[in-house]
Amino acid sequence: MNLTGAVKLVSPHNTILIVSDNHTRNALGCYGHPAVYSPNIDRIAERGTLFSSAYSASPLCGPSRAAIATGRFPHQTGFWDNVLVFDGSAPSWMQRLRDQGHSVTAIGKLHYRSTDDDNGMSEEIVPMHIVGGRGQVSALLRWCGQEPPMNAQRSIYLYECGEGLSDYGEYDVTVLQKALEWLEENGDIKQPWTLIVSFTCPHPPFKTPQRFLDLYRPEDMPLPKQTQLSEHPDHPALEILRNSKNYRDMWDEDALRTIAASYFALISMVDEKIGHLLDAVERSGLTETTRLIYTSDHGECLGAHGLFGKSCLYEEAIGVPLVMSGPDVPVKNVVNVPVSHVDLFPTLVSAGGGHLASEDSDLPGRSLFETFNKQSADRPIFAEYHATGSEAGAFMLREQNMKLIYHVGMRPQLFDLDADPFEQKDLTTNTDCLDRLEQHLREFCDPEAEDLRAKKAQQHHADTLGGTEAILNTGVFKRSPVPGNDADYSA
Repeated sequence: MNLTGAVKLVSPHNTILIVSDNHTRNALGCYGHPAVYSPNIDRIAERGTLFSSAYSASPLCGPSRAAIATGRFPHQTGFWDNVLVFDGSAPSWMQRLRDQGHSVTAIGKLHYRSTDDDNGMSEEIVPMHIVGGRGQVSALLRWCGQEPPMNAQRSIYLYECGEGLSDYGEYDVTVLQKALEWLEENGDIKQPWTLIVSFTCPHPPFKTPQRFLDLYRPEDMPLPKQTQLSEHPDHPALEILRNSKNYRDMWDEDALRTIAASYFALISMVDEKIGHLLDAVERSGLTETTRLIYTSDHGECLGAHGLFGKSCLYEEAIGVPLVMSGPDVPVKNVVNVPVSHVDLFPTLVSAGGGHLASEDSDLPGRSLFETFNKQSADRPIFAEYHATGSEAGAFMLREQNMKLIYHVGMRPQLFDLDADPFEQKDLTTNTDCLDRLEQHLREFCDPEAEDLRAKKAQQHHADTLGGTEAILNTGVFKRSPVPGNDADYSA
């Protein structure tokens, strides 16, 4: 389904795209969260536009970041998971700008296959990619239908919270320093440039220096709407996901509050780094010639629906923050029309002074500059998931306030986000609405066919690595290591 309209002509300027990892949409002051302290991201929103309903294309690092780069969904590119990731083989907005003479520099986490690939950048500085160009190969098995090797994942949340600084936190210090150095040395380049600054936090482990924890008292932290185990939504896909990560035995209110306080503290730590970037832009005299965009690759359930992490299509996991400021961006503006990460491709090409190629004519996104008018047309928003903890593909379609989650081979879910923003009341008895949204979903893709294609691609890749037994023998590491560190298979 082609959603591309004419790209709005905007004046070419510098762009700083700031990307974090694992930041759920509502966990910011500018989005109305009652506890989160985020003055610097709020500053971008105050000086520009906030998108109230922005979505990741897939709730997992690899496929989400591939979609940001290519402007296409996983079923269009074959970048399904955290193993089959972006490798430069599909055109990217970075490539478009670079090949048209613009500097495109990336600093920090990319989560692509390798620096050996041409990822479209002019330069990659301290890049973080998947381990050895292979990634977490056991994820090809999706950890369904067998004893899942996931105790390492549980420990990230339950045991690695509180005071300290993880390797991810240390890496983000380096990312910030490299970004500040780049701005000082290159900010005055005459041709419009694009700088990607990509942090690993607030991805777990949720560890921060004490001064950030001091902002949050665990006893004051809000709990998920479904606090009791008996309140968790009943759906076979959710049971598979919960069991694949075995979170039920950590369900305790004190633990939930401690985890929430540590997560919010990590967001405040990232926010402080973003403040240093904003200050550097101002010191360099670049404010009037530089656009700032902040988003995250996906969200974090933080106990909602009985889940932690991402890997599902609920709002907490698929919804992302998106704020933007700078030239041609309306000030103190809120766009309520839903938007998607695939919209960043045409946005960033036009913002940087480039133009789309003829092969981009079928891109599914549209420039965010087209949405600033409050009368801009609504359109359906699509997302999909084919990775860890999913026995079958899951697909999302949002039209205005109604949202369909379609599970291949299982019953669907339907929610009214205006009346039920926490997605607690399934409305699939409304068959007229259900049928209409499913029909529109099938205009994007054939869910059954794409589910099968994803599984075949994953099985083929697993076979090239020696098959299921060989993959299980490799073990599972806690999390992707930062540059210079080895993967930790100790858990």
